[in-house]
Amino acid sequence: MTPGTVTGKDDAWWRSAVVYQIYPRSFADSDGDGIGDLDGITGRLDHLAELGVDVLWLSPVYPSPQDDNGYDISDYQDIDPVFGDLAAFDRLLAAVHGRGMRLIMDLVVNHTSDEHPWFRESRDPGSPKRDWYWWRPPRDGREPNNWGSFFSGPAWTRDPASGAYYLHLFSPKQPDLNWENPEVREAVYAMMRWWLERGVDGFRMDVINLVSKDPALPDGVLRGDGPYGDGSPSYVCGPRIHEYLREMHREVMARYPGRLLTVGEMPGVTVEQARLFTDPDRAELDMVFQFEHVGLDHGAHKFDPRPLRLTELKASLGRWQTGLADVGWNSLYWNNHDQPRVVSRFGDDGPRHRTRSATMLATVLHLHRGTPYVYQGEELGMANAPLRAIGDFRDIESLNHYTQALRAGAAPEDVLPGLRAMGRDNARTPMQWDASPQAGFTTGVPWLPVNPDHTEVNAAAAYADPDSVFHHYRRLIALRHGEPAVVHGDFTMLLPDDERVYAFTRHHEGVTLLVVGNFTGDTAAVDLPGGWEDAELLLGNGPSVPAEDGRTVLAPWEARVHRRIG
Repeated sequence: MTPGTVTGKDDAWWRSAVVYQIYPRSFADSDGDGIGDLDGITGRLDHLAELGVDVLWLSPVYPSPQDDNGYDISDYQDIDPVFGDLAAFDRLLAAVHGRGMRLIMDLVVNHTSDEHPWFRESRDPGSPKRDWYWWRPPRDGREPNNWGSFFSGPAWTRDPASGAYYLHLFSPKQPDLNWENPEVREAVYAMMRWWLERGVDGFRMDVINLVSKDPALPDGVLRGDGPYGDGSPSYVCGPRIHEYLREMHREVMARYPGRLLTVGEMPGVTVEQARLFTDPDRAELDMVFQFEHVGLDHGAHKFDPRPLRLTELKASLGRWQTGLADVGWNSLYWNNHDQPRVVSRFGDDGPRHRTRSATMLATVLHLHRGTPYVYQGEELGMANAPLRAIGDFRDIESLNHYTQALRAGAAPEDVLPGLRAMGRDNARTPMQWDASPQAGFTTGVPWLPVNPDHTEVNAAAAYADPDSVFHHYRRLIALRHGEPAVVHGDFTMLLPDDERVYAFTRHHEGVTLLVVGNFTGDTAAVDLPGGWEDAELLLGNGPSVPAEDGRTVLAPWEARVHRRIG
């Protein structure tokens, strides 16, 4: 599709697109300081062009103290020197556009850094910017309410200068902006227009459904034996969230019809809410990131992993496919900078099954209805890192959880397994370009150690192997671009009660696709609808097993896509 198509309609360009997320610190380092940068990304664009992706999403590259690796922004209209400068950004953007791809920025406007000039001014109770953040007096000498932070501890920090507290749903260095103040909203919209005029093609909006809070900031209900109340009813999809997003669309996106992609990260969003957010007639967002399917292997909390039940995954993804079938649009992802590597999480990252399980997971995901997102290294089958001791971790979420758990009496050996399985550092180890000592990521000392498996799992090796994960992703992306049923087809779940095989059909204008994936390391025989025995095999990930007694038999981690016409 070309710019100028009507955003939100069946021919919107982003419906047939594939987005690739870059975590700039870990993608490619051009100057040997051990941290990835913009010129490093520019130097590796041929990899992405060869893969066939349409859009690059950059995690934050703005000036930041890096308390939360750039999601604590101190200046929205510049580039952090560790990544380069605005000239380097312009070079990257031109090179992206020159290859026929687009670039979207990470928009982080629920909160700023506590080092942002806005917040520094707001510390003065007499400042006009005092109301740009959520400042409140103490209540009985303590925090204004009982909310807890997503990063452990209370959601309030006391400022010694005034004695007042400010709200931060994440780190104390990430104070929440007060979107009730129209000056805040206009400052955000002006910044967005500035980037769009520079040439960027849209935004991924960080925790955007948290920006509207109940101004009363009531206590949350206490759950379990923890010290903090659940404040989410007061800020998850809060009272004015639709008003704010419609206003944002009117003041920003509507000025660039047909050009942009907007996706809102929305923890806790429901299917019913997503229908409203993504209904094109409401003019809010193109799609949302929901978290339901990546919470299915959590126990009492994120760092309490439990085995995934395939039937639960089918029920979850199937509900979203059905729920957004007639209104709105899905985003499709396994991985991002906040999630562990999917081949380790839902697949098998051992040498025997890594390639097949990685390609099966990709096939099943990409054939759903929605826009797929590929996270850097996913197309290589990159796996979780060997994080042994707490000193191996860098991420604030993991470190804070470990500290809080030990204070509560837990033993390190009981806490570390959950961190190893679910910690965000797993997604942030450097990109594995080749088998050299630092995986081709840097000539210096990387900010986070490269995974030792890079000697076997790397881009150079993948290019040379026609059966690699990389080339399978290329084929999947080409299939989306070339087969309208992948983009426009309806969705019908098959075998909903089978704990081994994920199967569904997509149908569009006389073409039906059958997708099957074996989520186990064992051979699996299943009964599928008749009529597929002689159907064209459109895509597979390795040798198949012959049918037995009329039943379809799948090899361990096998995936197939069949096509039938008529």
